[in-house]
Amino acid sequence: MSNRLADATSPYLLQHADNPVHWRPWGEEAFAEARRRGVPVLLSVGYAACHWCHVMAHESFEDAETAELMNAGFVNVKVDREERPDVDAVYMEATQAMTGQGGWPMTVFLTPDGAPFYCGTYFPRPQFHRLLDAVSRAWEQDREGVLGQGERVAEALGGPREIGGARLPGAEDADAAVEGLARSYDAEHGGFGGAPKFPPSMLLSFLLAQHRRTGAPAALEMARGTAEGMARGGMYDQIGGGFARYSVDAHWTVPHFEKMLYDNALLLRAYTRLHRETGDPLARRTALGTADWMVAGLLTPEGGFASALDADSEGEEGRYYVWTPDRLAEVLGAEDGAWAARLFGVTERGTFEHGTSVLRLPEDPDDPERFERVRDRLARARADRVPPARDDKVVAAWNGLAVAALAEAGALLDRPDLVDRARTAARLLTGLHIDGGRIARTSRDGVLGPAAGVLEDYADTAEGLLALYAVTGEQEWVPVAGRLLDTVLERFTGENGEFYDTADDAERLFSRPQDPTDNAVPSGRSAAAGALLRYAGLTGEQRYRRAAEQALEPVAPLARKAPRFAGWGLAVTETLLSGPLEVAVVGPPEDPATRALHLEALRSAPLGTAVALGTGDGDGSVVPLLADRPPVGGRPAAYVCQGFACDLPVTDPERLRERLGGGAR
Repeated sequence: MSNRLADATSPYLLQHADNPVHWRPWGEEAFAEARRRGVPVLLSVGYAACHWCHVMAHESFEDAETAELMNAGFVNVKVDREERPDVDAVYMEATQAMTGQGGWPMTVFLTPDGAPFYCGTYFPRPQFHRLLDAVSRAWEQDREGVLGQGERVAEALGGPREIGGARLPGAEDADAAVEGLARSYDAEHGGFGGAPKFPPSMLLSFLLAQHRRTGAPAALEMARGTAEGMARGGMYDQIGGGFARYSVDAHWTVPHFEKMLYDNALLLRAYTRLHRETGDPLARRTALGTADWMVAGLLTPEGGFASALDADSEGEEGRYYVWTPDRLAEVLGAEDGAWAARLFGVTERGTFEHGTSVLRLPEDPDDPERFERVRDRLARARADRVPPARDDKVVAAWNGLAVAALAEAGALLDRPDLVDRARTAARLLTGLHIDGGRIARTSRDGVLGPAAGVLEDYADTAEGLLALYAVTGEQEWVPVAGRLLDTVLERFTGENGEFYDTADDAERLFSRPQDPTDNAVPSGRSAAAGALLRYAGLTGEQRYRRAAEQALEPVAPLARKAPRFAGWGLAVTETLLSGPLEVAVVGPPEDPATRALHLEALRSAPLGTAVALGTGDGDGSVVPLLADRPPVGGRPAAYVCQGFACDLPVTDPERLRERLGGGAR
């Protein structure tokens, strides 16, 4: 019998719709029921691709005895953290404060008013039974004490966040960040720190921009070493393309196999930029492999991109991806099978579980044509396996990241089909998710989910639309981005210019989330800084520039104390330090001379530069950067500007490259 999750749009909630647990979705109705019954709320937070969420579901939530304990003593609420990042954020902060760690599934016991009084993550079934019994006894025997604990936690975590040393970051902060990263850099394998090792996609963009501005060899060395280590390791799918969530070891061999849209969008952008700056063929190949996997694996019928692929298939983590020498020989024949085993590092002992190996590519093959034939045959054989499940909800923020990455990759890697995919996803966002200046966070099958957009949805979507405009010159995207950013300034900023992750008219939780750190994705604040700065470059309106600078203020202390958690903020800081520049390219879009100047601007301008494309005839009404910037002697021209003050226009792409200090070819 279905519980109250049967009508959810979240695939994660639907996974639990047939549990014997009487789950309810997050909402006032659940808390009203807890007050009516006089029992606590048991909040369980996870997401569809989460391996340990599946484990706890199988062990406990599908078990009738466990469900009986939960139903008798609690009102049980299930939340998809990807649908409600605000709920996840405030209770994760409580979990980390109480336990010193966090993760998913997150298990939190709340008072009927929503205050957390006991927190944890995954619990094996015997331990979970003991916990349910202990919490029920405490609630019955010392309710005042439990309520008091919840009130104290809510009070401690409910105030605004003060960040010591916050100020506009400068070049010295970026230099300090590079020095700090160098201390934790793994010179042998790439990446930062030890196991588990996460893809530092945003740091790659920062390091490339920092090297571009300063010429610092250490920044480029860390970026290239990390990018190569990831691309040659098991975290990158050597057969189908795309990256898994992270590596469980320090040398990128065995991944946690779930594949997330946001990781791949950010990594696509980073590898595209690495190829732009250095001409690295591995970076190009990895970028295109990632883009092609995003389209093949995550594209939805509506034109957006699904959130993730699961880590598990047929009840086993990684089963879809791993190989043995015997299985390679079975698919390829003895000779090609042995060659592939050597090439991909597949051994009799195995690198994963049960004698299986994750495919790696430590060196490029000596026979590229043979490699392509082998990989194609392995791909066809793997297609016969049961694939991992797909979380097919469309998240606005992550689709914004995908739009930006695909647009840039399509333009810089000569793949116009990728620009087309970016355009289609942008149309889904503007046609379904966006209404005026407001945005809905999720949709599925063309139906909007119940959650309002948070700051990252507004900022990442605006960034994607502005990146798409820079590549295509299609002006329709600019006003939509502007309306979203106006909402950011009106609804997500406080009286003193501080940024919040939820709007001022959003549902009130016990704390208003406000996290300036970049983690798996850019923080809403860092993403807003980048989009605001680019929009200021197109419009010349200083209020967007000032807001961007305020948004960047936490980057200064983070750059010195925790640069690994400020990657996107540091990348946007580099945009600021490089000017920021504006480039206006004017001329008929179909003219090859216009196209050559435009492509040079995309190739050579520093990270985050506002690039405008138009005919120079009336375009300034939509994009003021184009106003009063005519062609030169009837020839297409490019204007390099800073603060709307422009150098003399150039008509030759090589001259434009010199002006911009372009990268490799």
